[in-house]
Amino acid sequence: MSELGKMLLAVGVLIALAGAVLLIAGRTGLPLGRLPGDFAFRGKRVTFFFPLGTCILISVVLTVLAYLISRFRR
Repeated sequence: MSELGKMLLAVGVLIALAGAVLLIAGRTGLPLGRLPGDFAFRGKRVTFFFPLGTCILISVVLTVLAYLISRFRR
């Protein structure tokens, strides 16, 4: 049961850190969600938004970060 508690605490800390990063990114003016490749369709009654460029950027950053972490853990 203590392992589950540790895992839940770690997930909570990660969510809090992600929230803090998003708050800081919003205040610094980073154009996340408005990059080239982010699609926005506005119709009369519906709006569809798909941040493809932002998803690719975040994926590349997380891949590099995971690579560096795995590289230094050896």
